[in-house]
Amino acid sequence: MERVYNFSAGPSTLPLEVLQKAQADLVCYGNSGMSIMEMSHRSADFEAVRAGAEDAIRRLLNVPDNYKVLFMHGGATAQFAAIPLNLMNGSGKADYVLSGVFSKKASVEAKKYGDVAIAASSAGANFAFVPATTRESFRPDADYVHICFNNTIFGTRFPYIPDTGDIPLVADMSSCIASEPIDVSKFGVIYAGAQKNFGIAGVGIVIIREDLIGNAREATPAILNYQLMAENDSMYNTPPCWAMYMTKLVCDWLIEKGGLEAAKQRNEEKAALLYDYLDHQDFYIAPVDQASRSIMNVVFRTEDPELDKLFVSEAAKAGLKSLKGHKAVGGIRASIYNAMPREGVEKLVAFMKQFAADHQSK
Repeated sequence: MERVYNFSAGPSTLPLEVLQKAQADLVCYGNSGMSIMEMSHRSADFEAVRAGAEDAIRRLLNVPDNYKVLFMHGGATAQFAAIPLNLMNGSGKADYVLSGVFSKKASVEAKKYGDVAIAASSAGANFAFVPATTRESFRPDADYVHICFNNTIFGTRFPYIPDTGDIPLVADMSSCIASEPIDVSKFGVIYAGAQKNFGIAGVGIVIIREDLIGNAREATPAILNYQLMAENDSMYNTPPCWAMYMTKLVCDWLIEKGGLEAAKQRNEEKAALLYDYLDHQDFYIAPVDQASRSIMNVVFRTEDPELDKLFVSEAAKAGLKSLKGHKAVGGIRASIYNAMPREGVEKLVAFMKQFAADHQSK
């Protein structure tokens, strides 16, 4: 069967070369005589995979030497609790910027462990933009400031890195990590679920400055304790082995394709194809403020929810799958992560034009 163009927000499309490599290793990895999925995580073969995955992330993201790279269970959602358990232990305060569903969920989880203040929010505008902040937006004694850098559901991203002074900045980058260069040193912690741009579901990747490790609360579950995970090279227990292996393959693929500068160029060109069309027509509605537009998740809709459903259905028949908007907002969403080829976006725009022509006056 011919492969479709998969616009899913996550788990999302993977590079064909990565899938083919994984297919070959599924039955027999290298000279091990066994599948990568069945070998011991304590074996020399898998230790090479783990170390290779960490090295690939460090090279791809230019991670400074004073940061640890951890592979953790539970995806990004587990980090909603891990962050306050490990970091909210000075003043017991943390400031959150609400720019979408996941930053809100993270703040709700953090409130179980301390004093959480909402420093800025765009909830009143249905998260159509990323709120502006200044250093004065944050309490000077906050243990950290938390943001979600790209908002998958609402199609927005931070067009700036907040100035938090000496307060550690924590960023959920699940849906934009490795899509463009980022200065890791401006963050205390970067975390991400891998299933959008970094591999497959099942692993959470945490990049944390070393001085922020070692302050976990006594009640912190071992599996969420950054110090334990760092001391054991992310193998305090059996890690999500297959997901770690897939992250290595994806990072290797990105490095082979020219790294993050090249990825940024490809991603901006793909996003421009969609946004340029949306900005020069009157059939579809693009609700996101232009200054906050995501280059990973492009959301739009028609004036009729039933027409949106028809669009999604007809697009699927044309080989353009998973375009249904999130249930919280409806409409249409095209997630155009690193592995989405330009040709897929070109085909989507062509379909959008034809669909508009067919239904403009109906």
